[in-house]
Amino acid sequence: MTMPEQAGQGALAPGLNSRQMSMISIAGIIGAGLFIGSANAIAKTGPAAVLSYILTGALVLLVMRMLGEMAVANPDSGSFSTYAARAIGPWAGFSIGWLYWWFWGLIIPVEAIAGAYILHQWMPDIPSWLFSIVIMVALSVTNLFSVKNFGEFEFWFALIKVLAIIVFIVACLCALTGFWPWVEGGKVPMIPVFSNFAPQGMGAVLAGILITMFSFFGAEIVTIAAAETDKPQEKIRKATNLVVYRISLFYVLSISLIVLIVGYDDPRLMQVGSFQRTLEVLRLPEAKLVVDVVVLIAVTSCMNSGLYTASRMIYSLSVRGDAPACIARVSSQGVPYNAVLVSTLAGFAGCLVNYLLPGQVFSFLLSTTGAIALIVYLVIAVSQLLSRRQAENAGIDLPFKMWFFPWLTYLSITLILAVLVYMAMVEAYRYQLAMTLGVSACIVLAAFIRLRRGSGQLQPVRQQGAL
Repeated sequence: MTMPEQAGQGALAPGLNSRQMSMISIAGIIGAGLFIGSANAIAKTGPAAVLSYILTGALVLLVMRMLGEMAVANPDSGSFSTYAARAIGPWAGFSIGWLYWWFWGLIIPVEAIAGAYILHQWMPDIPSWLFSIVIMVALSVTNLFSVKNFGEFEFWFALIKVLAIIVFIVACLCALTGFWPWVEGGKVPMIPVFSNFAPQGMGAVLAGILITMFSFFGAEIVTIAAAETDKPQEKIRKATNLVVYRISLFYVLSISLIVLIVGYDDPRLMQVGSFQRTLEVLRLPEAKLVVDVVVLIAVTSCMNSGLYTASRMIYSLSVRGDAPACIARVSSQGVPYNAVLVSTLAGFAGCLVNYLLPGQVFSFLLSTTGAIALIVYLVIAVSQLLSRRQAENAGIDLPFKMWFFPWLTYLSITLILAVLVYMAMVEAYRYQLAMTLGVSACIVLAAFIRLRRGSGQLQPVRQQGAL
């Protein structure tokens, strides 16, 4: 297979259709964090984990609305990085863009390793590292030659995840109402959740937010992908309006059903994950195989989205002069192939470090991502606050607006800061916060050094209606 014809620096091609965009907006908030990570939230918070998911979902909804306001006015593959550069300053766009790329550069190998682990369980004669390479190469190819390939793969990945969750919800409802064939009498006993709703105290709900935040991170991908569609404003508006329904269905409802069926202190909850343990209680045949297949699809989907997102972010940084110029090269099909290759190499490096030094360097690097989601959301909120003020002062009537501005924006900022302060106060999360802030400080320092040398000016041409 040959590299696509080089076309030099240029704009990304609109290759995603409405069907693909609809599923991409769903896929961004359904990952392995829901199928596996939710067990950790339930075990540490108890049934009150539902409140953690509701609060996190509400915060994500507000952040997406703020991001949607800016993205509808000015669709851009750099998304919140570009908006931060314009509203706060070039140093902010540089910093948050590289921090976001750093996050996905570490998450890509995590997903590849998780997928390889499942495949190795099925075929133990083949080493995990070989499966990791195969997964990385396969998904790199889908991203390298056409954005349509990424969109099509993500469409089917997302469709399978959505169907799996819907079937899971229906199964749980049947078991709770007496129509489940694999349980005697067709009904499982309901856990009395309100008798011990928050066994660790209501303060644990904040700890639950830290766990659930990782699951929700990725909803913003749709504003990045929208830049490669024919009608980006329309796609962003639609996707943003549907976020609340998807959060309610896929997260809040499914987690509520789980805590009604599985006790938070069930010893197998943390061992096998919340979804598998629920299916075990329902006595579904081959529960582990069913969940493994869904999780494999989820991690592959997450890696596919991560590789796409990382490549577009670093491409945007390159266009603005905040990354090497060669990364902005675009193929004849409108694909930033160097950006894809750089992001792929970062993923390979993470896999290599993990297998050569298991449990050492890679775990250290991964700890730096602990609070990145909160920092990204904080920057989005501040950017929206400032850009909205700029638009109002300039007399610009925005076509898509944040609700109850500025009060809900201030509320979002306050909640994010409260969670960050909680991380600093609780020993279990202090290290992750310190590591994230350490990496952030290094990137901010690099931003000011670059600006001091006169290389960090904002370069993209503003589109009509841009702030």
